[in-house]
Amino acid sequence: MSDYSRDEMMTVAAARLLWDGCITFVGIGLPSAACNLARLSHAPGLVLIYESGTINTRPTVLPLSIGDGELAETAACVVPLPDIFSDYLQAGRIDVGFLGAAQIDRHGNLNSTVIGPYGKPRTRLPGAGGATEIAAQAKQVFIVMKASPRSFVPRLDFQTSGGHFAGRAASGARGGGPAVVVTDVGILKPQAASGELVLTVLYPGIPAEEARAAIGWPLTIAQELESMPAPTAAELAVLRALEARTAAAHRQPVRLPT
Repeated sequence: MSDYSRDEMMTVAAARLLWDGCITFVGIGLPSAACNLARLSHAPGLVLIYESGTINTRPTVLPLSIGDGELAETAACVVPLPDIFSDYLQAGRIDVGFLGAAQIDRHGNLNSTVIGPYGKPRTRLPGAGGATEIAAQAKQVFIVMKASPRSFVPRLDFQTSGGHFAGRAASGARGGGPAVVVTDVGILKPQAASGELVLTVLYPGIPAEEARAAIGWPLTIAQELESMPAPTAAELAVLRALEARTAAAHRQPVRLPT
């Protein structure tokens, strides 16, 4: 039995993709956990930008939302939201857009809008936010999601943001699109010709067939599978300390001014 969870393996695997000095547009949730783990470990110069306008923020706990005061309090500066998109994203200054979603298809298209028919959905989700623009304009997109046939689907209920869809080049999307999808069973990368996601990296103790069973379309497995090393003791210590600080901070009652 391993001394780490699959969620921890996934977060560590995603963090390892980032490099020192990388300028990253960060989503809340799993992307935020991975980016802050990278910043607190091997990439101290990682520049985190959140949609609320916080640039080079260095939170001590994971934010609950893009409006969390922790982001503004620890940022190098805060700029108006439109400037984030015009002066950073659309200007080509974002190295990595780090996203999650409720659904993904075989070409990396994402749904964070509704589950079920748009007019009468079973579940209404938070919506696009900046995901559509990030997916279109970032130099490359990293996606992190837990794998299940309900989330990795043959057909999206709604396409919120684009991956390697037909006609991407003519659509005005200037970014490179999804470069990698990090899951809790392995890592998928797009084929160069078709853009279809293929299993390329396995985690310790997870066979390829188990990874294939977690995907809702007939998943292609690369002929030469790579193996991702298990999380190190140092990585786990940093991640667990971050999560412990976050849990403690969010349990504290709000103090109203007197």
